[in-house]
Amino acid sequence: MGGTTMAASSAAAAPASRATLDTWISQSLVVMSEQGIPGSYEGIYSNLMRESSGDPYAINLWDSNARAGIPSKGLMQVIDPTFKTYHVTGTSWDIYDPVANITAACNYAAQRYGSIDNVHSAY
Repeated sequence: MGGTTMAASSAAAAPASRATLDTWISQSLVVMSEQGIPGSYEGIYSNLMRESSGDPYAINLWDSNARAGIPSKGLMQVIDPTFKTYHVTGTSWDIYDPVANITAACNYAAQRYGSIDNVHSAY
């Protein structure tokens, strides 16, 4: 999805606390369960930390997606077209909304890899 790591973030952004990340992941897991999207806390957390270090406003400004004008954004480093395609009903349409970003990324991973739990590198 997004590349290996984020290159830059908005000036006001910072990694969220573990408690805040836990809340967002738990909320995403509820939506995912309701929608039949597979995935675990551990799968989400490891991908989220690799992709954004827990910064909900992370944006990658250096990879091939960024050079093409569609930088990866948010906790799970999703590009706009992927977010729109895999958006999950009941979540925000804001790509920077943590629950919407996580849930869309997990929906994408489920369709492409069977589950976010099967993703162990940039996707």
